Order: sequence, then structure tokens, then C-alpha cells
Amino acid sequence: MSDILIVDDERDIRELISDILEDENYATRLAGNSDECLAHLNTEPPALMILDIWLKDSRMDGIDILKHVKRDNPDVPVVIISGHGNIEIAVAAIKQGAYDFIEKPFNIDQLLVVIRRAMETSRLRRENQQLRRKDTHSAEMVGNSAAFRALMQNLEKVTKSNGRVMLNGPSGAGKEVAARYIHAQSNRADAPFVCVSCASIEADRMEEVLFGRETSERGVEPGLLEEAHGGVIYFDEVADMPIGTQSKILRVLVDQQFLRVGGADKVRVDLRVVSSTSRDLDAAIAEGTFRQELYHRLNVVPIEVPSLADRREDIPVLANYFLEALHKGQGLPMRTLSEDAAALMQTMIWPGNVRQLRNVIERILILGDGTGAIEAREVPTEEEKPSEEGRVVLSGTLATLPLREAREAFEREYLLTQINRFGGNISKTAQFVGMERSALHRKLKSLGVVTTTKSGGRVARVEEE
Repeated sequence: MSDILIVDDERDIRELISDILEDENYATRLAGNSDECLAHLNTEPPALMILDIWLKDSRMDGIDILKHVKRDNPDVPVVIISGHGNIEIAVAAIKQGAYDFIEKPFNIDQLLVVIRRAMETSRLRRENQQLRRKDTHSAEMVGNSAAFRALMQNLEKVTKSNGRVMLNGPSGAGKEVAARYIHAQSNRADAPFVCVSCASIEADRMEEVLFGRETSERGVEPGLLEEAHGGVIYFDEVADMPIGTQSKILRVLVDQQFLRVGGADKVRVDLRVVSSTSRDLDAAIAEGTFRQELYHRLNVVPIEVPSLADRREDIPVLANYFLEALHKGQGLPMRTLSEDAAALMQTMIWPGNVRQLRNVIERILILGDGTGAIEAREVPTEEEKPSEEGRVVLSGTLATLPLREAREAFEREYLLTQINRFGGNISKTAQFVGMERSALHRKLKSLGVVTTTKSGGRVARVEEE
């Protein structure tokens, strides 16, 4: 995509333009009819096209070719030339997406100015797209736990294919980061990654946002599907997509083409689809809010993204990663995490998962007045604080129980928390709590605490009677 394709049925005209452009150090290709033009486009799209409106002995005229280019190669600027120019033709060409219109016989200086501007506009558009592809959203996966390693094994298996992936997991667990990782490690890494936030787009605008639109006033306005051409489109929280749009997306998945809103010409796209949900799609199907056919099309490879509760071992690693990222990205103080603060974070409840952990770290860096290690007292929790140094405030429930039952309830919750903190590792738990491993096993049995496999790691739970 580095040369200029000149399409004109008059050999003298196209060769004259070619000589002028080559004198200006542009590479050129020539086509005398629509078939030759399409052959060049299919071989490799040019950086720019100079296109005659009237083409003798051709299956398609210039406007038809322009529509074809804007459908399949929307980034290629097209300069229309014609010896039969009038206002109607110029307006029609611009509405179909032409960069500019020049009437024959043209002024060479005028032609060169238009070409330079069109090439510069095209270059800036490509650079802008590349910057958007490299946006600040990270595709780096961080963790060491068994649940995290199981996730990575599954992600590695799908990176080199074009299979559709459905990421399942609670809100804030890192589903978008996982989707970006799939894209970054795939053979589409240099192509766009376009995120569609299904929950935040208004239902009555969803189709225009996805498919784009064509109007007589503003011409062609590409949608997100066209922006993602050649790359990955990510449907975040796909269960929130309007039911009417779902049927049209299903058709896109089958045909890889669609109509813009208000348009008549089909647009072909090459897309890999990754989607995510935090909801039970089987229940949504039963309720009639999600199409079963679309579910089967999207759910080719389902992958579970574990909650932070299922990978507590990773909390110190993630916290230190966020500390460094916030220091580099926002200039916040570079601090470390003390062992007590890390231990406290590992025992906390994180309904917002990894996203909530990042927000807590950012809050500590902004509001903290220290530059050393973050202490446990700086970590905001939802629990009540001790009123006096060294005192523990009982919860209302514990305070109402007899001593034996309160002690048993405390021991059960304490050991559940510690085992999950260490990823189900009984040896590490025993070492931390100061018990022999065999004694800990006996205690867990007496309290009805068992460990099971979940999301690739070991987690503790109370055995059901």
C-alpha cells in the first residue's frame, strides 16, 4: 500500500499522469478498465486512486468502482477526474466517499496539491488507527496462582486460531484484558482491536454504531464492524445487546457482510469475534432475552476468567504491578507493599475483583502521605476499625453467640480465609497459622472445611451436610 493506481480509459491520459507522478517520486500502477482496476485492488490495495468517471468498454463506471473501493478498502482515498464534469457528478462522487473531484483538462499543479493532501490525510488516518490500536489498555496478564495458570493455558490454545471465544467471569475480573491478550498474541496483532461496550450503547443507536450509516447529507459513516476489518471485534457484556440487533449480528457471523443503516450496498468484512459475559446466558435464553443461535455461534470456545477470590495468591503480585503502572503512567509515588498490607488484602472481600483492587491501590497512592512501604492501616476496608490499640471489635453475630460457638465460627472463617489466601496449599497455611499440618487437617475436619478444585486452583469451603 505505497503506490498510486491510475484508472482511465484513455492511454495518453493515464500515462501522462503516471509520468508526472513518477517525476515527483511516486510509484504508480495503470488500469484502462474496471477489470484491470479490480485485479490491481485484489492484488494489493494502493495508497491512493486516481479514477476517471467515464470508462469505455468497462463493466463498471467510476462511481461503481468508487462504491466497491469504499466498501472493501475504505482507507484508500480516491480522487475522481472527468472530462464531463458537472456539479451533480461531483456531489455524487463526494457522497460516495471520494476525497476530491477534478475536471479535465486539469491543472498539473492543482492535481499534485490534491494528491499530496489526500496522501497526507491517508497517512494521518493510518497513524491515528495505529495509535488507537496501541491505546493505553494493557494486554499484559499478571499472576502466578494455579487458577491464573489454567486461564493462561486456555488463552494460549486459542491465540493462533480464528475461533470465536466466549469469556465468562464476574465483572472486573479482567475479561477485556484477556481478550486483548488473545488479539496481541494472534496473527491479527497488527490489525485493529475494537471494543463494543454492549451495556453502555443506547439500544436505539446500537445498529448505527455497529453497522454505520449512509445519508444524503453526510454520505458514508463507517461503523465499528468496518473499523475492526481484518482484526478483532470484542463484544463486552454481550448479554446486554438488544434482541433485534442480535439477529443481525448473527447474519454477519454467517455471511461476513452487512448493510449500513440507510445503505443499499453490502459491506464485506474479515473479523475475529471475541465476546464476554458476567451473566448466565442459558438463563437469558430461557427468558427470551438472548438468541440461542447467536449463543452457539459465539460460544465456540468458552473460557472461564476466575474471580479475584479464586486467585488470592495473585493479590500481592497484582498490587505491585499496579503500583509500578500508576507510578509510570500517572506519576504517583513509587511505593512497595508491606507483608501485613498484602496479608490484609488477601483476606478482604473483592466484589469488584481486579478492577476494585486497582482502584484501592490508586486511592492509597493519591491519599497517602508516605513514600515507604504501604502499611495495613492504610488499606481501606469495609469492616469496623478497632476503637483502641490492640482491641478487636466483634461483629454483631459473634457477640450474640456462646463462647464455644463463637470460637468455632471464628476458627472456621479464619481458616477458610487463610487457606484461600494460600491457594489451597495446606502446608503454607499450617506454617502461617502456627500449627502442625496433621493438627490442621484434624481441625479442618472437625469444622467441616474441605478443599475442592475451582478455576484450576484449590479453594476451601464448608462441607454441605
